[in-house]
Order: sequence, then structure tokens, then C-alpha cells
Amino acid sequence: MAAKRFTFPKTRRLTKPAEFEQVREKGRVQRGRLLMLSVAPSGEERFRAGFITSRAIGRAVARNRVRRRLREIVRKHQNQIRAATWIVTIARAGAASATYEQLEAEWLRLAGRAFILAP
Repeated sequence: MAAKRFTFPKTRRLTKPAEFEQVREKGRVQRGRLLMLSVAPSGEERFRAGFITSRAIGRAVARNRVRRRLREIVRKHQNQIRAATWIVTIARAGAASATYEQLEAEWLRLAGRAFILAP
């Protein structure tokens, strides 16, 4: 039997500006040194996640690398995230020079503070 793949399709991501705005208006924010995590309740059955990497991170290559790492972190821990939540992860300037392990530790710490990880 093949191993179960943990995919993270685009349908599980927040992509529309109105969705990001809703999380900003109705959500709670947890701030860290490398990341900011905004969490808002949604009426959907599953969680959805969005990622923001501004030009303060650096050039396009650096922004895309941070975005790919953040998507991988959420994909890896998707079975632990509570349903019916929208999550927006905002990378701060120091995220470009951080390692994957540092980003993952920071994201897990902020997710724990936001109470979005299932026990």
C-alpha cells in the first residue's frame, strides 16, 4: 500500500484580497521575531491558510523561498491544525535569513499561542 501523501492544494489556501482582509479585521494576531500569525474563525469545514511576504523580505528569490518554506511548514502540520479557521502567516524582514528549522519552530510557537493546534 502506498504511503499517504500530505498534499496542500491551492484550494486550501487563501488567495483573494477579501479573504485576507476578513482575517485582518476579525482575527487575532500573534507576533514573533520572524513571523506574524493572524487567525480568524471561518464557517468552512476545513482550515485555509494564506501567506504574505512583502518586499521588506528582499528580492523575489528570497520572498519566494520564504513562501515555499512557510507552505511546507503548514503542509507538514496540517493534520494538527483545528478545522474551521483561516490562518494568515506574515513573514517579517528576518525571515529571509532564517533557516527552515527556525521558521518552523517560530510558526509552531505562534500556532500554539493562537490555540490552533489540536491537542
